[in-house]
Amino acid sequence: MKKEQIMSQNPRVMHGALVFAGTRVPVETLIHYLVSGDSLDTFLADFPTVSHEQAVAYLEMTLEYANARVA
Repeated sequence: MKKEQIMSQNPRVMHGALVFAGTRVPVETLIHYLVSGDSLDTFLADFPTVSHEQAVAYLEMTLEYANARVA
């Protein structure tokens, strides 16, 4: 998936927060769910506008970024 299919940022959408593309769901919401012990399935059930593919691609992208910063 291309980055622009995963997330977007626009000052006119959610005050410029980074959101899942095509939604008004901030990407940080997924992280909050996971840190709180909720599953990806719970997040997706609560935010049906976010696709499974978007959520997984975002997590993979975040992991790649974190690994690059450590190396």
